Amino acid sequence: MPNFSDLDADGSDMEDGNSDMEETEKDLHGKNSDIKLSYNVVHNSQHYRAYEEDDAETAAWWKVVEEAVLAIQEARPAIDGSTQEDLYRCVESFITAQSPKELYNRLKDVTELYIMRRLKQLLDSSADRLVFLKEVNFCWKQFCDQMKMVCNIFLSLDRGYVLQNSQVMSIWDMGLELFRVHVMGEAVVETRVIDGLLMMVQKERAGETIDRSLIKSLLRMLSSLHLYTSVFQTKFLQSSEELYSREGCRLLQELTVPDYLRHVTKRLEEENNRLLHYLDNNATRPQLVHLLVKQLLGEHKTTIIQKGLDDMLNEHRKDDFRLLYNLMGRVKGGHQLLCSSFNAHIKAHGKTIVTEPLKDKAMVQELLTFKDRLDEMVNECCGRNDKFVQAVREAFEYFINTRLNKPAELIAKFIDSKLRAGNKEATEDELERLLDKIMVLFRFINGKDVFEAFYKKDLAKRLLLGKSASVDAEKSMLSKLKAECGPNFTGKLEGMFKDMELSKDFMLSFKQHLQNTARHNTNLSMELSVSILTHGFWPSYPDSELILSPEMVQYQKIFTEFYRNKHSGRKLMWQGTLGHCVIRAQFKAGDKELQVSLFQALVLLLFNTTDDQSYADIKALTNIDDGNLKRTLQSLACGKARVLTKTPRGKDVEDSDVFHYNADFTNQLFRIRINQIQLKETVEEQLKTEERVYQDRQYQIDAAVVRIMKTRKNLTHNHLITELFDQLKFPVKANDLKKRIESLIDRDYMERDKDNPNAYNYIA
Repeated sequence: MPNFSDLDADGSDMEDGNSDMEETEKDLHGKNSDIKLSYNVVHNSQHYRAYEEDDAETAAWWKVVEEAVLAIQEARPAIDGSTQEDLYRCVESFITAQSPKELYNRLKDVTELYIMRRLKQLLDSSADRLVFLKEVNFCWKQFCDQMKMVCNIFLSLDRGYVLQNSQVMSIWDMGLELFRVHVMGEAVVETRVIDGLLMMVQKERAGETIDRSLIKSLLRMLSSLHLYTSVFQTKFLQSSEELYSREGCRLLQELTVPDYLRHVTKRLEEENNRLLHYLDNNATRPQLVHLLVKQLLGEHKTTIIQKGLDDMLNEHRKDDFRLLYNLMGRVKGGHQLLCSSFNAHIKAHGKTIVTEPLKDKAMVQELLTFKDRLDEMVNECCGRNDKFVQAVREAFEYFINTRLNKPAELIAKFIDSKLRAGNKEATEDELERLLDKIMVLFRFINGKDVFEAFYKKDLAKRLLLGKSASVDAEKSMLSKLKAECGPNFTGKLEGMFKDMELSKDFMLSFKQHLQNTARHNTNLSMELSVSILTHGFWPSYPDSELILSPEMVQYQKIFTEFYRNKHSGRKLMWQGTLGHCVIRAQFKAGDKELQVSLFQALVLLLFNTTDDQSYADIKALTNIDDGNLKRTLQSLACGKARVLTKTPRGKDVEDSDVFHYNADFTNQLFRIRINQIQLKETVEEQLKTEERVYQDRQYQIDAAVVRIMKTRKNLTHNHLITELFDQLKFPVKANDLKKRIESLIDRDYMERDKDNPNAYNYIA
């Protein structure tokens, strides 16, 4: 075999045919390999091209060259021992004596005959598909190596004749074209090669180990021969689509959704790995990934979401939900479907929290926990996707208002429980963060006037009973409400704080007054603290004509006289509902201080004169109404700190009960708090608060109707109702609006139009 190591130095280490082709084209002339040439192909070795007649010298030159080519094809040394210089000289001499076209055609025929011999060998080879693939690969690699050496021999032909004739293929491309037409153009070879390649891919997908270098080399061969897309890729994609179609239907029935999604992810990684190692990444990737996603996800996206989403959200499985979100992002309309299902889940689950009365005590905390978990899912799994963020907001606003008024009431009470003194569940920073979260829930509710009514009632108790955990926390909450709803919403609440500050200043002045006048010599065995409240700012309390002790009455008169001297013309109305006292009591075990309500103090003071009092006597001597009196006596005689006892024993107080001073009362503490009864909301208080909200809403509806009619003068019923719905900030029914309109007609604020009974006229 001729020694062409010097000429072939640039291409001898190529791994496959594709690399050989690229390197040879670069080294030789870079000619466009896509140019096709119409020429005569010898399909039968018995028919030869008609050559021009050679003289002796030309025949000798061709004989040397032909022997070199045959030696290369047969992988043997040349018989005549020609050197590379001899071969160059013979090629150039032949071109000069005959013609480059003649030499080109002779080389083509020699190459074609060789390929026909190799084809026959392949057709006679083993029927085993893997063995056949290896033989085709060997044949291809050997042919590429041979063509590189042949190209080097005929370098002058390639750089001269071929470059000057654009319709003539380069020697390399000519060889590839002959291989493509005769070897891969043979139906048997093509079928066996493609079927073998698909078999290897199928085995790898089934988990078997295959020879990736073999399949890579053969696919590069098809790419070099421009057969990859037309011959291999079409069948490959078709078989892949069929495989994944069957696999998707089967596995979705067998696996849980998370396991199925992990399987899909694994398949995507495997196919990506194949694309990197042996498939044509540019040509195959888009179609392969598309069909995989379509068959494993797109065709089953509704089933996947319906079957798996609820469990993922209920069990807070962030990894699974993140995987679902990412995979649905690959499917057309996947995120939209997932988002709508996500929204539907929130509505359904949230509705169970809000509409179940048995869960009222834990409703707000459950809503906060639910919201935190959803936010965490959206932030960590969905990258704070705006559509999912909006889905959470819309769902919360929907279900939290499916039960009118109650969520607003419970949110106000929840805030009250967190702002009371003695609440040591959280630090100041934690409390601030909790209030921020509660404000998010507050934004969703429509009945903000209900929230205001209950919040104001509870705030009044905290301020008047000194039960606020932190003034800073109270004011922080107030500023949040003001920022959310405006100064009109918080005007009365701010007035309450202002009253408390003014009351402190006024009491300092009052105490100074007592010290600077002769009245401090009066025998007063008590200290008095009064909160002066502006009537319009505070909740209304029932009037009660309590019978106070003489000392209390005396102190009250002193304060009233002082106040009137300071503010003439103002009227003081004493309210004892939220009054509280600290009294000293003597027991056998020692003296104690009792923190009690005013009602409790009036009852206990009765036992200074006698150890036993009947229910009827207590009521007559204090003038406390039955509801408050029974709760008061129950707290003193039936609670944990039983400073009184009653006959007969029992948890409930009856009109026939008799109460006794408990001289044997003991407690480890010196100061004992018994006035928690005032913090507990009674049924009557709740009903009154709700009634007050209802009345306020009626006034707001009346004002809105008059305001609209005064502007429009004449308006149809439907247009008036529409404008009222737009202006009113609380939920209201059309029937309620109709009743208020009828009321205004009766009070001559408006009238029905004489010509159109469905229209109204404003009466100036």
